Amino acid sequence: MLSWALAFFVIAIVAGIFGFTGIAAAAAGIAQLIFYIFLILFIIFIIANVVRGRRPPL
Repeated sequence: MLSWALAFFVIAIVAGIFGFTGIAAAAAGIAQLIFYIFLILFIIFIIANVVRGRRPPL
């Protein structure tokens, strides 16, 4: 998911450079949504691992 957020971020930057504000705003909005979904899933998985008592591999 992080790669999708990064891809939309790059699209937003390129669109902003070329002045397509509508496309840039849409791509940035999608990138922001995917980032928040990734962040929520990351926190859920961290909490699940703490509850199970598992430690991440070193």
